[in-house]
Amino acid sequence: QVQLVESGGGSVQAGGSLRLSCEVSGYSESNYCMGWFRQAPGKEREEVGVIGGGAGSAGILRYADSVKGRFTISKDNAKNTVDLQMNSLKPDDTAVYYCAAAQGPILWGTCVDFPGYWGQGTQVTVSS
Repeated sequence: QVQLVESGGGSVQAGGSLRLSCEVSGYSESNYCMGWFRQAPGKEREEVGVIGGGAGSAGILRYADSVKGRFTISKDNAKNTVDLQMNSLKPDDTAVYYCAAAQGPILWGTCVDFPGYWGQGTQVTVSS
């Protein structure tokens, strides 16, 4: 059973930083796509960043235009975590942030069945 558990959310003033962490368990794919999404009140859930791991994952690293240069996604295979470092936060970054993982492997450089698994979400609030 795959479980994704987020931590690290909270409140911060504009210009500040937060680091979100997603601990992954029960995941059996040898290569994978994982990432972060967010959903603000009254808006649709949007992709924030995606990273690939394992064979065939080279080149799978992307960010939403709205966070490029401010957010960095990374993975720690030893700890089974996927982290999101958020710098220069803006009030528009306020949202519930969700960790996500693919249900399938990476095939021909493409994430299969992504997103498939979700974490429970963690609130990030940025005040002006």
